Amino acid sequence: MSSKSESKTAGRYFDAAIGLLQKVRDEESGSVADAGTLLADAVESGGRLFAFGAGHSSLAAQDVVYRAGGLALINLLAVPGVVGVDVMPATLGSALERVDGLAGAVLDSSPARPGDVLVIISLSGRNSLPVEMAMNARALGLKVIGVTSVAYATETRSRHVSGTFLKDHCDVVVDSKIGVGDAELSLDGVDAPFGPASSVVTNALMQAMTAAAIEKLAERGIHPPLLRSGNVDGGHDWNGRVFQEYGDRIFYRH
Repeated sequence: MSSKSESKTAGRYFDAAIGLLQKVRDEESGSVADAGTLLADAVESGGRLFAFGAGHSSLAAQDVVYRAGGLALINLLAVPGVVGVDVMPATLGSALERVDGLAGAVLDSSPARPGDVLVIISLSGRNSLPVEMAMNARALGLKVIGVTSVAYATETRSRHVSGTFLKDHCDVVVDSKIGVGDAELSLDGVDAPFGPASSVVTNALMQAMTAAAIEKLAERGIHPPLLRSGNVDGGHDWNGRVFQEYGDRIFYRH
């Protein structure tokens, strides 16, 4: 039943988000499938999976880590100070994204090794941190999946010394189709655009890639290492068995 106090602007936001979801479903299906294949290959070969994002891009990385219905092997590659807005001041996280050399230090001290897969999420893909993360990861022998808005590469300038973007250093690029500025709405009397949709779309892309990987594993006759909700009967026991079997590839649980 609809409310008499419906907001037309709220409805416009839903329409914009739905439109973007339909756009990535139709136009990025091949890239999503390719990303799923890379993830499945790593699971099958004994590799590990990592996801990284800075600032709000980290939300999509966190969404697939230790998640009911998700692959147990996806680990968060965390960079202190850039994971979320809990750091004070919040602007420090944005500043750290532009620090040269930080990505290399993080990867060198991480458990990542050749044959693993790293998903790097960066809306703009223009800052030093995601660019160097991708470059260093590939140099170490990892496969890199980039989830980014390709539009930024034509409408903005890179902040990395190479002049390149995240998309230039990936084995698979998944384009989120988000417009530069990440604001879908405007309104008379409001002097700035608003209504960011990147989190909605990127989270959906991450879950779609995971679903594609699960499908690929099932086609190969491999039982995907999935987690179940701890709020359903038997969930904790199920997860305990998964942790025991795959403990050497899971780093969010000691």
